[in-house]
Amino acid sequence: MSKSIPALDFGEMTEVFQFLMELDKLKSVERRTRLIGQPRHENSAEHSWHLAVAAMSLAPYSGLQVDVQRVVQMALLHDVVEIDAGDVMVYDLAAREAIHAEEQAAADRIFALLPSALRDKFRALWDEYEAAETPDSRFANMLDRAMPIVQNLHNQGQSWKENGIRLEQVLSRNAAIAQEWPELWRYLKQHLDRAQQQGWLL
Repeated sequence: MSKSIPALDFGEMTEVFQFLMELDKLKSVERRTRLIGQPRHENSAEHSWHLAVAAMSLAPYSGLQVDVQRVVQMALLHDVVEIDAGDVMVYDLAAREAIHAEEQAAADRIFALLPSALRDKFRALWDEYEAAETPDSRFANMLDRAMPIVQNLHNQGQSWKENGIRLEQVLSRNAAIAQEWPELWRYLKQHLDRAQQQGWLL
């Protein structure tokens, strides 16, 4: 038996498109990491796409019981608040703490553009990612930390060098990877040690 298709509600459709056009602003939010081999910085929309593909690509190797579809959804939504709050470097702990309330307010505003059912679903995914308490959200957060590391390793430590990042900072902020996915951490750690030897990390 085929599923019934809900009647098209023009009002809700308008709200969905307003949300989608608001998300277009994420393409203008610059991050600290440059595109590999390119002079410009990546934007937060590009980062979210890259993170979603990373989840699809790396989940089979993780040995972790995660719902890849939900992880991809979190990846695509996790940084929408940067439209209002901007991007803060993961190693700037004081700035990340200071911006927390602004990110919550941004989530309130941006997800409220959606019809109620989608608003609640998308906001719940964003909240789950932020809390990082479920297997899916912890996996998404690990990849969110790992991808900039890999990009820096392929970009001669560009954002590390520009911001004076130390190896100890990278190790400390990524302890969750070492604990929950030790195989990935061993892979990254050997490259991080080489990066420090080459002067890419202090």
